[in-house]
Amino acid sequence: MPAAPDFDRLVERRGTHSIKWDMLAARYGITAPDALAMWVADMDFEAPAAVNEALADLARHGIHGYFGDDRAYLAAIGWWMAHRHGWEIAPEWVFTTHGLVNGTALVLDAFTAPGDGVLLFTPVYHAFARVIAAAGRAVTEAPLARDGHRYVMDLEAAAAALTGRERIVILCSPHNPGGRVWTGEELRALAGFARRHGLLLVSDEIHHDLVMPGSRHLPMPLAAPDITDRLVMMTASSKTFNLAGAHSGNVIIPDPALRARFAARMAGLGIAPNSFGLVMTTAAYSPAGAAWADALVAYLDANRRLFDARVNAIPGLHSMPLEATYLAWVDFAATGMPAAEFTARVEKGARIAANHGTTFGTGGESFLRFNLATPRARVAEAAERLAAAFADLQ
Repeated sequence: MPAAPDFDRLVERRGTHSIKWDMLAARYGITAPDALAMWVADMDFEAPAAVNEALADLARHGIHGYFGDDRAYLAAIGWWMAHRHGWEIAPEWVFTTHGLVNGTALVLDAFTAPGDGVLLFTPVYHAFARVIAAAGRAVTEAPLARDGHRYVMDLEAAAAALTGRERIVILCSPHNPGGRVWTGEELRALAGFARRHGLLLVSDEIHHDLVMPGSRHLPMPLAAPDITDRLVMMTASSKTFNLAGAHSGNVIIPDPALRARFAARMAGLGIAPNSFGLVMTTAAYSPAGAAWADALVAYLDANRRLFDARVNAIPGLHSMPLEATYLAWVDFAATGMPAAEFTARVEKGARIAANHGTTFGTGGESFLRFNLATPRARVAEAAERLAAAFADLQ
């Protein structure tokens, strides 16, 4: 039986070409040797032993030619979706892209034209807007409403925001950065909205395995089975197992007509996966990977409870309840400080690099996003530094 993962172990990532740690000074100007990198959404944990062993086998073989016969890989994806999410998929529905940012770009290329609009519920994962703009498409923002300390979709306001040129609505489910797990009722309401307004619904479910106790993620095709004729699903092993460097993601399309259009663009652009990503995903989507993921979620749950308790005790700060993901979304609005001031206190005073809320679109102006997928000692240290940086409010 494999040993339990040691998530408390501090692994030095500096000097390993880690964007999160090696680009910290360049991006944030934090040069202190004890700086904490809590921005990029990857984890400071080793991947499951089964994944590393599969890669070691590849290295020992020593020949890294073209990959063929992906039946085991597709079967592993199918097994994971069925056993972890209750969603039965067919192998032919799956397209492997170079991560889900690339998957988003390919969806835009396949189903929209320059000048078309894409609806986003903001604040939301910043790469969506970046890729949409780079593709010559327009972002239409539908700011999320607040129900107490959690986000809800205001579909009436979203309808009012439409300009008539929108072709796609992208949902982040579970939500990044707010940590919401959307209910079945909310998902069905969005599916009806997409149908009424003639929109393709793209559901990015990359965080679907990182759901905290007490919440349950529901895949869009199970919540609204009548929407599959206009649904594109996006999933990946990367967030669950810390495999972001493999740049492997899956665009899963149940509808044959949509699938044919997407396949044509994939073929026209010569998109094919790398063998390392396929091998890593096959190893991860396994009973051993499932046990590792269960241990990970339990560890992340304890991290978020520690962080929230300490941060929420600081007057003026509030960490939004985290139902999923490992990304704490902290609101500084009640401090009364402008963003430049509270951000300087975090970066210069606490020596922590966190994502700026403005990069997530309208509604993120008073927030910073903190990555809690790091050994608990670092989470505790970050919370203590934040308390010290805002000590004058206490």
